[in-house]
Amino acid sequence: MTDEIPVSLFFDLLNARNLNRLGGLLTEGVQFYFPKTKPLVGKQQIIRFFKILFRQYPELAFEIQGTVIQGAMAAVHWKNRGFNRRGEPYQNEGVTLLTMEGDKITFISDFFKDTGKF
Repeated sequence: MTDEIPVSLFFDLLNARNLNRLGGLLTEGVQFYFPKTKPLVGKQQIIRFFKILFRQYPELAFEIQGTVIQGAMAAVHWKNRGFNRRGEPYQNEGVTLLTMEGDKITFISDFFKDTGKF
């Protein structure tokens, strides 16, 4: 990965909740490690996860604070904020690790500060 376009696009699609296009960024065997969940393997499991997340947080927006890219790997520092389905405000900060193979994502791992809300 030589530029930030796939990284930025990943978060842009999350913010737009465009899971069809997001799925197009993922390989079939993509792995996703999210705190307090079992590893998710495969594009369909990850899309299903985001559908559930978006139901729990009908308003949630990510803002990229910085990105470090090394070869096919990226570490993205982000902040997010929004509201859960009960209308309660939510915000968090974390890092997402992404590994690319060509223009597709093969690995995602999230690390964030407040895991008590999920």
